[in-house]
Amino acid sequence: MSKLGSFLREARERKRLSLRDVQETAGVSNPYLSQIESGKVRQPSPSVLHKLATLYEVSYADVMKLAGFPVPDIGDNPQQNHPLARLGPLSSEEEEELSLYLNFLRERRRRGTR
Repeated sequence: MSKLGSFLREARERKRLSLRDVQETAGVSNPYLSQIESGKVRQPSPSVLHKLATLYEVSYADVMKLAGFPVPDIGDNPQQNHPLARLGPLSSEEEEELSLYLNFLRERRRRGTR
């Protein structure tokens, strides 16, 4: 399995989406997505990668890099563009706690409770 394939599979599973869910939502066929995740398709089109990155809420630039496409540099510190950059430097423990809390919020939203 390719790095791109495993990255996309993990992102899909984090969102608790089946291959069929992705097909219905993003318009990427179930068999084609399976081929991407298994590494049989190594460089899907940027438009497919954009649909998947948007649906999975992952960085489009990261997905493009994993697919082998050139991505322009975004300056000396790519972390500046990270959504959490405004919080300043985080310890690994703080990152883990934020991740756990975000998963909690997403699960609560998925269940329909606020």
